[in-house]
Amino acid sequence: MVYATLHRIAQSHLKKERPDHTLQPTELVNEAYLKLFGHSEIQFADRAHFFALVSRAMRRILVDHARARAAARRADGPSQWDPEVEVEADTGNLQLKLLELDLALNALAQEKSSLAELIEMRYFGGMTAEETAEVLGRSVHTVRHDLRLAHAWLRRELAGTRP
Repeated sequence: MVYATLHRIAQSHLKKERPDHTLQPTELVNEAYLKLFGHSEIQFADRAHFFALVSRAMRRILVDHARARAAARRADGPSQWDPEVEVEADTGNLQLKLLELDLALNALAQEKSSLAELIEMRYFGGMTAEETAEVLGRSVHTVRHDLRLAHAWLRRELAGTRP
């Protein structure tokens, strides 16, 4: 049951990527599993903790994949736009570089970790606002409000206008 949910989450996320993305949902789930359980057994406080860690692992995998692809392209010489390192995020229909988004999320996590966790669960974990609310034990209204706040923060950060 958990694997089916994780596979659906991975599919949801990869739908936002380019159609011929080299990672498949099963690979993303398997790599996330190995990243979490490869070296030791992790104890999860609850369902929210589990999905937060899985979402973070999927984010790390996608970011590492984008970095490796960008490094390979740099080694081949100058290149044009690389769709592999672009991601569509629901932050005002912007096309954002995944690596820039990763840096912005790290900055958000330093300032307000709960907002970064919401973004990870929603966009890197592929969970709906309703699923996120259920997992975190919050109301859907609160989750949506916090997501809007996180989007605004990220927009300012990525535009370089944050104080």
